[in-house]
Amino acid sequence: MSTDTAPNTPVDNKTRIAAVVLVVLCLFSQNLATFGVALFLTDIQKDLGASFTQGGSLAAILLLVYALMQIPAGFLADRFGRKRVFVVGMLGVTVLSLTFGLVQNYGQAMANQALNGLFRSLLFAPGMALLASWFSPQRRATAMALYSLGMFSGQVIFYSVAPLLAAISSWRLPFIVFSAAGIVISAAYLWLGKEPATSASPHMVKLSEMFRLLRYRIMWYCNIIQYVRLALLQGTAFWLPTLLVSDKGIALQVTGLIIALRYVFMGPANMLGSYISDRIKNHTLIIGISLVFMAITTVLIVEVDNMAWLIAIIMLNAIFVQFYFGPLFAIPVEVLGPNMTATTTGVGNFFANLGAFTFALLLGALKDATGSFDAGFYAMGGACLVALVFTILLARVNQKQSYPAAV
Repeated sequence: MSTDTAPNTPVDNKTRIAAVVLVVLCLFSQNLATFGVALFLTDIQKDLGASFTQGGSLAAILLLVYALMQIPAGFLADRFGRKRVFVVGMLGVTVLSLTFGLVQNYGQAMANQALNGLFRSLLFAPGMALLASWFSPQRRATAMALYSLGMFSGQVIFYSVAPLLAAISSWRLPFIVFSAAGIVISAAYLWLGKEPATSASPHMVKLSEMFRLLRYRIMWYCNIIQYVRLALLQGTAFWLPTLLVSDKGIALQVTGLIIALRYVFMGPANMLGSYISDRIKNHTLIIGISLVFMAITTVLIVEVDNMAWLIAIIMLNAIFVQFYFGPLFAIPVEVLGPNMTATTTGVGNFFANLGAFTFALLLGALKDATGSFDAGFYAMGGACLVALVFTILLARVNQKQSYPAAV
């Protein structure tokens, strides 16, 4: 069912590198509304008078709107042009992240986060499709992993520098500084960024094709794994700083350095997992191994109190939390073809963000109800085992046939 067309004209390598680098740079500040809130949640709660449940809802409302818009965003990118949709999303996200640093109450913060989720939804599927369009089909998982590399690189810088900026003024200053930089980078991409001449034509995708994706068993298996993937990533990313500060008694600046180190491990591991998956041509093996390690390390994070062991477990968790990102997104594209890249990516990310929304809210509610994060992290460990079952089913489908199995 999938056919990749060879380029009609050679692509200049400098043009390719410049286009890819600009997209990756744009991603540095696209997650600011999530990981910025996560790092400074304790201060934001005090400033806005919010509970842990309300603090979780600041992430949950963004993720809910973001999830609901994933399929439309992917369709819009394939229909009207990936760069156009990506730039609109990037400018909206950076402006709203800047204004989050100016909110005065919980209601304003919730409205800001909801709008941020709307514009952020215009980044993921178009950005993944833009990156994939510059690489050969044999390197598709690696190309898609670049998206996370850009995002995680920004988080390393943020978690390293933001506590120092906050010490100068308050939690608001890092939002303003990093968002202003993001606006400048977005303008640079609007002016200089290019799409390859061989990328899919914007008018090729029909609305009926978007709904047809849900007829296939392989898509549902991938979507369930996607649900768990981002539940693990966002649940840990949003609540781990608060867990370290409030439950483990670790200072904010030390917590910031631990989280920054976590993303130092996460970015290269994400690329390595995709590269290995492309080389061995076995995406489901990489997914399964990652989920086993995630089940173990997620539970150990709340069980271990020794600082050295805790840091080691957090870093091991960081290696595998996105190790399977590229392989998981590559499977539907390989089955359905490159012209559906943004649409299939949008469908997968819709289910992923439903998981992120559910667990961001659940962990906060369980913290309020039980006084600790133990139950929430146990729930994430159990979700890994559920995803592992569907990974085995996905591998069996891939081994039996080269086309999607209809439900």
